[in-house]
Amino acid sequence: MKKMLVTSALPYANGRVHLGHLAGAYLPADIYTRWQRLKGVDVRFVCGSDEHGVPITLSALKRGITPQQVVDENHEANGLAFAAADVKFDIWSRTSSPEHHVLTQSFFKRLYEKGYIEKRMSQQLYSEKLKMFLPDRYVVGECPICHNPDARGDECEACGATYEVTELLKPRVAIDGDGSTPILKDTYHWYLKLDAFEERLKTFVDSHVEGSPEAWRANAQRESRAMLKRGLRARAITRDTSWGVSIPLDDPDTEGKKFYVWFDAPIGYVTFTQQLFAREGNPDGWKDFWQNPDCRVLNFIGKDNIQFHTIIWPSMLMGVNDNVPANEKPYNLVTQVVANEFLKFGVDKFSKSRGNAIEIGDFATKYGSEALRYFLTAIAPESSDSSFTWEDFQQRYNGELADILGNYIHRVVTFSVNKLNATIPDATYETDSAHAAFAAETQTALSNSAAQLDGYQFRNAMATIMTCARAGNVYFDSNAPWKSLKTDVPECHRVIRNCLERVAAIGLMLRPFLPKSAAAILANFGVKDAFAANSASWLPADVVKTGGALEKPTVLFKKLEPADMPQIEA
Repeated sequence: MKKMLVTSALPYANGRVHLGHLAGAYLPADIYTRWQRLKGVDVRFVCGSDEHGVPITLSALKRGITPQQVVDENHEANGLAFAAADVKFDIWSRTSSPEHHVLTQSFFKRLYEKGYIEKRMSQQLYSEKLKMFLPDRYVVGECPICHNPDARGDECEACGATYEVTELLKPRVAIDGDGSTPILKDTYHWYLKLDAFEERLKTFVDSHVEGSPEAWRANAQRESRAMLKRGLRARAITRDTSWGVSIPLDDPDTEGKKFYVWFDAPIGYVTFTQQLFAREGNPDGWKDFWQNPDCRVLNFIGKDNIQFHTIIWPSMLMGVNDNVPANEKPYNLVTQVVANEFLKFGVDKFSKSRGNAIEIGDFATKYGSEALRYFLTAIAPESSDSSFTWEDFQQRYNGELADILGNYIHRVVTFSVNKLNATIPDATYETDSAHAAFAAETQTALSNSAAQLDGYQFRNAMATIMTCARAGNVYFDSNAPWKSLKTDVPECHRVIRNCLERVAAIGLMLRPFLPKSAAAILANFGVKDAFAANSASWLPADVVKTGGALEKPTVLFKKLEPADMPQIEA
């Protein structure tokens, strides 16, 4: 059986996940995982909270609680939010677990012993008032690119630029109450020598360019090649903070320092896989996914995480894999990086500080997980940034889910139940007839949606399904089976049989996207295990069987009224 490991970028546990996160890294991964399971692939979907890093300590400082309290709250809340969206991880873990600390330290030791990590003196911002070195989020100042006066120490929200905290102009301490000016002071940190992997990384990235069997999306290709063209340099993997994984060296200069979050977070993919199989009673089972060259590894991420997954994490694995002991096998490098652009709220980024971050759980509670999954797939930011507005959501929900897809399913099945004794009719027609052309379109939609799913074109696959339903409504109306039922029963049966097969096809195609709706549609035909392994190749004929009983349909999507919508438009 083929094997596959799917990961989504670990969400920071300094706050609640919102629709932008879901659209970028988690819903696409869930859709793809569900599709692979339908194909019979042995796939595992691992994820968990990224529980270290300065944003968490800053959040704790602002609230007057401990970092552990912050991550405990958000880990549980975010797990519930993903569940509300029907995102089904095989494991939802956390990087603060003891197992993860041990594995991170093991990775560091192996890289350090092989000479890929070195200790360097550097100058970092220091607060004389607080008597401490300042992590980047503890500093604000003027952006060196757009000159926004209130840019963060690592990124400017105004222009999106990223930089080292020492590049910030007119820096101010963000946490001392009076915005005092920090000074530069010498300190030691540990650096990963990315430049040592530059040639291997070029070969690795070149193996994923357009035209290759595992081509990455254009954004991942573009950013990776640009980073390599600029030339790689050593990058600090430690930070001055008290929260994180400890550096396993007997060195007094490690005091007050922990691993930088970008170093330990991707190791979490391995940790969580190990934890998953340990829970299943097969502690060595993880090796069949991380050390099996026939297993594909896929990372679903937002575009802000590209360099970590195409350059930095692969370099870490390359270093660990060098000269592995005879009793071990090397780790798999990532096969596919599926990077989405950003989903914005209107024209702005989703942001807690701006008050426009719509939490997943809140949305799913009010409108349901199926509406959430449909809309975010229909506007998925796969090749460019896309925009969420409440007006667009209501229009698409009512105009597409309710009026097109839901309406087609309901009217066809209801007619069959009420007018044809809830029994699937038999029918034959000429191969060159309009009925044959309609049936052929149904088969084409099935094959196209499958190819689009395989190609990570989730938005297009959903559009294919909606087009299929839209054309079904036109066919039903133009052939008017309610008329032929009175004058030409075989013709009525031809139309309804054809329509029922398209209903079944829509149910089959919807399974990775809208699992509840798909199950309800296929249940009309008596299908009880709609998600059986190796059922991706099911055809309408496997579901629509002559003489079979039909169940009375339920309304899949009730229209949204103005009173159902927020009063403030994006």
